[in-house]
Amino acid sequence: MTDFEEIMNSGKIYKVMGGTNEDTHYYEYLQLMESYNSLGYTEDGEKKKQRILKELFAEVGENSYIQAPYRAMWGGHHVHLGKNVYINFNCTFVDDAQIYIGDNTMIAPNATIIAASHPISPSLRARGYGCNKPVYIGENVWLASNVTVLPGVHIGNNSVIGAGSLVNKDIPSNVIAWGNPAKVIREITPDDDIYYDHGKLISENIV
Repeated sequence: MTDFEEIMNSGKIYKVMGGTNEDTHYYEYLQLMESYNSLGYTEDGEKKKQRILKELFAEVGENSYIQAPYRAMWGGHHVHLGKNVYINFNCTFVDDAQIYIGDNTMIAPNATIIAASHPISPSLRARGYGCNKPVYIGENVWLASNVTVLPGVHIGNNSVIGAGSLVNKDIPSNVIAWGNPAKVIREITPDDDIYYDHGKLISENIV
């Protein structure tokens, strides 16, 4: 991690405008992201996508995949993917600070994960200052469509975030949360391994 990246992840207020130029590879990251998004669904294209992800992202676990297109402030350079992570179309990472996504997590279309912010002070914002907080998404999490996760949020293992939710506070493990702002609706229980879709038996409907 460069000195500038350490500042970006410190939670302190720093000069954002022009700051990306302090990493000489910044535009290379964006170019790699654009290359990824332009590749087709051929065998060769898929191999190139995997090479780009491993070169570009902070970490990429085995069998992790992002459906193109995606967008990221740093191309995904500050995004850590565990194993078997699946990210659907049109995900946006505001990855000025680190974003951690655990094993077996699924992210539905149009999700936005934000690790960057700005001070409320109009004078500081006018002078180009910002501040960031890393985001932590646990293992086996499901973010449904159009979920937005704000800076500093931790989402616990196995939890489900309902479609359209705004997650502005930590969500514990093993719960379903939904809303704007997202609130815990209920815990995930052993019954969820027996029933699905409002009382249908899994054993009678699994193929």
